[in-house]
Amino acid sequence: MRRTIVLSAIAIAGAAFILEWLEFRTLTRSLSTELYIVLIASGCTALGAWAGHRLTNKTPAPPFAQNEAALKSLGITAREVDVLTLIAAGQTNKEIARDLGVSPNTIKTHVARLYDKLDVQRRTQAVQKAKELAIIP
Repeated sequence: MRRTIVLSAIAIAGAAFILEWLEFRTLTRSLSTELYIVLIASGCTALGAWAGHRLTNKTPAPPFAQNEAALKSLGITAREVDVLTLIAAGQTNKEIARDLGVSPNTIKTHVARLYDKLDVQRRTQAVQKAKELAIIP
């Protein structure tokens, strides 16, 4: 982190030196203000992209491991996990039924059973609780 700050400070000091060396006042009179705004914005964007690249965590997230113990203790079936995954993807009951090749009434039954098993009352609560229990990624 200190190295990044020091490098940023050196880059800014170098830019200030170059602007002074080019006789900034003469340049500002001959070129329009919009050009300087674009140059400053480009420099800040480049500096931000560089700092973001250097400071962000590059380690990949660990692979998702489904909590089999929670599935067994709650009695959630594989088909209900499929339904829950599609609910988390934001699909409606009709879309889920089409994807799984069943009727919308079957999906309504699965959703109602999921609500009972997870002890929730809304789709968003079901998804949140399933993620907390590591049932879905």
